Amino acid sequence: MNKYIASVSFGKDSLAMLLLLMEKSYKLDEVVFYDTGMEFESIYDTRDKVKEMLKNKNIKYTELHPKIPFLHKMLDIEVHKRDGSIQYGYVLCGGRCRWGTTEKNITISKYLKQQYGQYYKEYIGIAVDETRRIEKERNEHKLLPLVDWRND
Repeated sequence: MNKYIASVSFGKDSLAMLLLLMEKSYKLDEVVFYDTGMEFESIYDTRDKVKEMLKNKNIKYTELHPKIPFLHKMLDIEVHKRDGSIQYGYVLCGGRCRWGTTEKNITISKYLKQQYGQYYKEYIGIAVDETRRIEKERNEHKLLPLVDWRND
């Protein structure tokens, strides 16, 4: 039997998804948050409020962290580039540089597979206007409720 897990960053899209999942009484066994240690204070404040809601509804909360500290990867780690040169740090995440997102997704996927094997469905808070991500992310394990609810 599948377990249903919401991957939540506590940003606007994933938070809206989580609150609607609970409001609409969707199956929800666990909420997973990947904490880089570098989130805005408002993210942590929101997380703390939501953790209380989850506790009251008996929904498991799991917090994952990077193996290598975020700032070390961003500024210090030795990176061998394709052209043979070396730089220190992966630089800021964002735009076309998605190393932080990639690490988050790999860590969460690895955790879910270790915990549940092939018996899980992961809710992802991708917005309707993120067409490239929709195509890339949708698969047998990932559910995109914000996209699916667009037609409701």
